[in-house]
Amino acid sequence: MRTLLHTSRLRLEPFDEAHFAGLLALNSDPVVMKFLGDGSPATPTEVHQSIDSAKARWERFGFSWWSFIRHDSGEIIGAGCLQHIENEPGNPVEVGWRLKRDHWGQGYATEAARAMIGFAFDELGLAAVYATTHPSNERSIKVMKRLGMRSVGLQPCYGTLAATYVLEKV
Repeated sequence: MRTLLHTSRLRLEPFDEAHFAGLLALNSDPVVMKFLGDGSPATPTEVHQSIDSAKARWERFGFSWWSFIRHDSGEIIGAGCLQHIENEPGNPVEVGWRLKRDHWGQGYATEAARAMIGFAFDELGLAAVYATTHPSNERSIKVMKRLGMRSVGLQPCYGTLAATYVLEKV
């Protein structure tokens, strides 16, 4: 089942082909992608593959990637996920996000992450949610702290040492 989430300013829709243009605009920005994967912008083929992969994970696990869509304009301004760390089903679940640069610093990442974490705790019944990022990604680390996550130090993830945070359900 693919679940739609709502916040005061955003609608989080599971990835779909209808989101292709917005996701391509987001994922082809080298500044947005700097700390993600190998740091290179995504190609159209890679964006199509990410949509297909997300849809398969929704079917298999009941969670994956959402597009962040502004209520007022209908614009895709970001994307976020709940996924197993390193996409390995035995690993803990992490929350992640990315935003178009013109929407940085406006609270959208925190707002969307709260909705995704709420889904993880309330609908999936998870006891904890993690977040990982490159240690120099100060913006994401600030969001993690704003969410109430606590650092568990540098952990080996995605072929590097990642700043790793956790939030436990209370």
